[in-house]
Parts: sequence; structure tokens; C-alpha cells
Amino acid sequence: MAVVATQIKKGQCIEFSGEKLIVLDLDHRTPGKGNAIILANCRSLQTNKTKTIRFASSDKVDVITVDRQKLEYSYTDGTGYFFMNPETYDTIELTAELLEDSKNLLIENLVVEVLFIEGKALTIELPAQVELTVKESSEGIKGDTANNPQKPATLETGIEIQVPLFVKPGDRIKVDSRTKKYVSRV
Repeated sequence: MAVVATQIKKGQCIEFSGEKLIVLDLDHRTPGKGNAIILANCRSLQTNKTKTIRFASSDKVDVITVDRQKLEYSYTDGTGYFFMNPETYDTIELTAELLEDSKNLLIENLVVEVLFIEGKALTIELPAQVELTVKESSEGIKGDTANNPQKPATLETGIEIQVPLFVKPGDRIKVDSRTKKYVSRV
């Protein structure tokens, strides 16, 4: 379905110059003279690279119909990652390549949003924060509190992140899923 560039919205999938893109951010600019322009920050669904595309306000853009499904992570068998649709109980297998570095934050029953185009899973979106249990971390040094000191900690999924000195093994912490950094204790 073709729409005018001014009707593009953040989160939509568009096709432009033969490439399928997801719109990450939009900036509408109206210069003193001439027509408005739209700067769309987009990520290619084929190459996963981000680029900025400049549209005139009158340009036509094809919007792709997508299906976003909330799925629950179930398990991995080492080669694939299995997710269940909580409404239909259907199980879907996603590849490690699709999950990229998100697989280090997956825990059982975590609900994620998967973007499908024409029945094919293209991207996975984790919640903004994930709660994980600390498996291992070294003992903090007493008195070493200047400059917000941190220490490495290994979490239940195997990922290692930096945490404050007061965090101990067995603690549940929140981790930002985008930056993979400590947020707070639960």
C-alpha cells in the first residue's frame, strides 16, 4: 500500500528502492523556503544496517503489512531457539542468527515480540529490562566506594556484565536489554 512520506510512522515497515526497512525514528523538517522534508532513520531487514533516508513530503512510499506476535521463550536445543504462542500453544523455532546477541538474555517464559513479514520471522524485540539471577561474582573490597566501582558478574544465562560491589551471587537484578548493563537490584 503506497502512502505519502508524511504519513510514515515510527515502527512501520516500508519498501524503498527494492529494500525492506523498519522505521526507527522520524524527523519532519520544514525549511524557511520550499517543501517539508522527512528524515527517516531506518534499519534494513536484509542487511541489518541502519541508514537515514531523506524523503520529500510528496514522495510515495510502500508500507509493508507486518504481523507482530508476542511469543514466550521455551527452550533451546543448541541449534534452534523455541518460542510458544501463548494463545494457540503453537511452537516456533528461531535461528541463532536471527537472535544475535539477544540470546544471552533469554530466560524461560520471557515474553518477546517477533516481527513477521510474509510468514517469515525477521526481528525479535526483548522487553526494555530483563530480570536475571547472579550466578557468580567476586567479593567486593570494603572501603572501595570512590567513583562507583564495579565488578564482573556472571548471570544465569552465561552473560558477564559489570555490577556494583554490593551485588552478591543469588541476587536478582534488572539488566537493560539494549545496552546489556546493570540497572538495579530487584
